[in-house]
Amino acid sequence: ARRFLDSLGPLARRAQGDARRPARQADGSRLLIPALLPNYARVDVAFERGEGAYLTATDGRRYLDFAAGIAVDALGHAHPHLVETLTRQAGRLWHVSNLFRIPEQERYAERLVAATFADSVFFCNSGAEAVEAALKMARRYHFVNGRPERNRIITAEGAFHGRTFAALAAANNPKYLEGYAPALEGFDQVSFGNLNELRAAIGPETAAILVEPVQGEGGVRSADADFLRGIRAAADEFDLLVILDEVQSGFGRTGRLFAHEWAGIAPDILAAAKGIAGGFPCGAVLAVEKAAAALTPGSHGSTFGGNPLAMAVAGAVLDVMLADGFLAGVERIGGRMRAELEALAARYPTIIAEVRGFGLLLGLRLSETHRNTDFAGKAREFGLLLAPAAENVVRVVPPLIIGEAEVEDGIHILDRACRALA
Repeated sequence: ARRFLDSLGPLARRAQGDARRPARQADGSRLLIPALLPNYARVDVAFERGEGAYLTATDGRRYLDFAAGIAVDALGHAHPHLVETLTRQAGRLWHVSNLFRIPEQERYAERLVAATFADSVFFCNSGAEAVEAALKMARRYHFVNGRPERNRIITAEGAFHGRTFAALAAANNPKYLEGYAPALEGFDQVSFGNLNELRAAIGPETAAILVEPVQGEGGVRSADADFLRGIRAAADEFDLLVILDEVQSGFGRTGRLFAHEWAGIAPDILAAAKGIAGGFPCGAVLAVEKAAAALTPGSHGSTFGGNPLAMAVAGAVLDVMLADGFLAGVERIGGRMRAELEALAARYPTIIAEVRGFGLLLGLRLSETHRNTDFAGKAREFGLLLAPAAENVVRVVPPLIIGEAEVEDGIHILDRACRALA
């Protein structure tokens, strides 16, 4: 046990030191593991308050937040409309469970249906839960239509769909599957963006195709519009369902409410979370009628999903996002940010190899001589927060409410980080 603890290094020792009360065994002796499970490689910074696109740490230092809780804090920190809405709802009703009608849930579902492709919505608590529900819906759709053999899902390499067993199996990433074998059966993976390979993988047992329009955790890799259109066409040809994982790319992140809108297609099922409630835990599955109807009473559920608190905050987020000019503003400021990042890459070609993404879901792929975690650390030294991703990418995913001044400040700090590393 001591060798294990030593292998965790300073992070685990800090975590132990931070515990207010030492963990004890029944005989009073000290446990070797800290009270807080050390399953995260946390940065040694803690925040006590936030406002807009800025966070203030417990030591008083102020940071420009271009990580946004990993693309969650869509409207920044302490947005007045969200704070007022949550405070008002908290004084009325928190939770009743889905044993009873929840009017806030019904109203919000109606608003989502009116604003999207969907006919019906299921609410849960996270992106992984939304993906799980989407996969169950797809399988059950074929089951209730007399095709139980159709139970396999085609997925794309480089994907990330969450940490549950089914989500891990769908992504099939060895890094996240290590130690959790055997992976669940029922998934066939193809190259991201390769439509010919995808069509070749379709067989008599195929039920659906699951893909992210933009692979966020996978390195901010954007699906070509023709690829998404080809998926829709193949699904229609073979009577399959299209499932889009828009947990990271949805709710305004790309300048549209959902990223698939840029390709002019609609899925049958969509998993959403992250920005949906601006930081309050919430997830959703949006679906067309034929798919949604497969989940009958008792076939799926959630204790906390769609409770009055979550629905109030999610509704407040939608108030802002659907206001005139908001999404157009995200598109405009995202274009400005992308142009500035391209110029930065041109100035430092030995550090930044590529700029990826669109809207405010952007990424910098670094050259082989620089690690993304080191780059993020250097930016943090100068007061800017970034989120690392796969393929040696750092994500630039600021709150959607940023303006020209925040873009200018962020680019200035990124330039300082590049100069320091150079």
